[in-house]
Amino acid sequence: MINQLALEAFEEDYRSARMYHFRANQFLEEGQHPSVVFNVAAVALENYLIALCHLFGVEPSNHNYTCLMDAVEEVTAIPGQLNEEIRSLDSIFGICSIENYYHGEPEPVDTDRVLRMCDDVRKLFDPSKMAAVKAAMEKV
Repeated sequence: MINQLALEAFEEDYRSARMYHFRANQFLEEGQHPSVVFNVAAVALENYLIALCHLFGVEPSNHNYTCLMDAVEEVTAIPGQLNEEIRSLDSIFGICSIENYYHGEPEPVDTDRVLRMCDDVRKLFDPSKMAAVKAAMEKV
C-alpha cells in the first residue's frame, strides 16, 4: 500500500502526464515542428511512467526510460514491444554521460511512436486500482 505522499505524487504526475499528452496532440494538430511535439510527448510519457511507479509504491533509481521501465516492470506487466520501444528512447536522448551529453534529433516517425507509446501506457492505468488506492488512503 502506498502512503499519502505517494498518492499525492501519483495524482500530480498522472494529471501532468495527461496534460502534456493533450498538449502534444494539440501541437501536432496545429502543425508544430515534429521535434516540439516529440519533446512534449516524451515528457508526458515520463510522467505516465513516474505516476505508475507512485501508484504501485516503487521508486525508480533514475528518470531515464530504462530505469523507469525497470521499476514499472517490478509491479505490472508491460507488453514486450511497448517495453522495448520505451527503452529505445534513451538512445534518442543520448542519456548516459553529463560530460558528453548529446540530445539526438528525433525524426517525424519518432514523434508518431512516442505519441502511440503515450496512448498505450495511459491504457495501463487501471481505474479500479486507482479507486482502490484512493479509498484505502481515505480510511487512514
